[in-house]
Amino acid sequence: MNIILSTTLVIVAIGIIVAAGLVYTGKKFAVEVDEREVAVRGKLPGNNCGACGFAGCDALAGAIARGEAPVNACPVGGAPVAQAIGDIMGQRAEAQERKVAFVACKGTCGVTKNQGNYIGIKDCRTAVLSGMNITDCTYGCLGFGSCAEVCPQQAITVRNGVAVVNRARCVSCGLCAKTCPRGLISLVPESRIIRVQCSNRDKGPLVRKVCSAGCIGCGLCVKQCEHEAIEFDGTLARINPEKCTLCGKCAEKCPAKCIMT
Repeated sequence: MNIILSTTLVIVAIGIIVAAGLVYTGKKFAVEVDEREVAVRGKLPGNNCGACGFAGCDALAGAIARGEAPVNACPVGGAPVAQAIGDIMGQRAEAQERKVAFVACKGTCGVTKNQGNYIGIKDCRTAVLSGMNITDCTYGCLGFGSCAEVCPQQAITVRNGVAVVNRARCVSCGLCAKTCPRGLISLVPESRIIRVQCSNRDKGPLVRKVCSAGCIGCGLCVKQCEHEAIEFDGTLARINPEKCTLCGKCAEKCPAKCIMT
């Protein structure tokens, strides 16, 4: 009986010592948390998408609290979140225009042809790594929807072989742009959506052979623009959003109708 009692007392004593040690260690090495950081984190949407340039919402909250990132750094939260964080930090949130994802390809099944029936993993990145060309155009959308799979808002669907963005649902997180292996997706200001919806860099006759909706470099859009907002990047027309006045004359004259308005 005495042995059992002694053993119990020893175990209790060890427990007390360990507990005291843990409490001391916790206090000794405790990291002070900035209350503003906690408050800022509570306002962030929690997507952890990395579109802000930081590893996630926790990292961004810490950077904002330390003054290393602006209060409007979260593109997903937009103006309402920026304002709320600005109130916490005692700063004015500068207005930022909402951005949306843009797919630079109009090569649907009706304007380009498949090279064959692809049998394999339905993933754009896998297809590119395997060297497979799904359609005659080696620059266009592969249509497997890898971008749609990573979209947290289900703002992207594949229609007739090409990814299509629902602008109303897009939160400009940029995950789709990071996922597209051919770099067809970019984030553009919502009010400056006029873009050339093609990425084919071949010369006009070659483009025509593979896609009837591709940019052929005819130059009609350049001639129509009164503000010199359109230039050729090799053989592909590019619109400078800073100069563009959104008149739409270029889209009207484009024979391939590949300028999106």
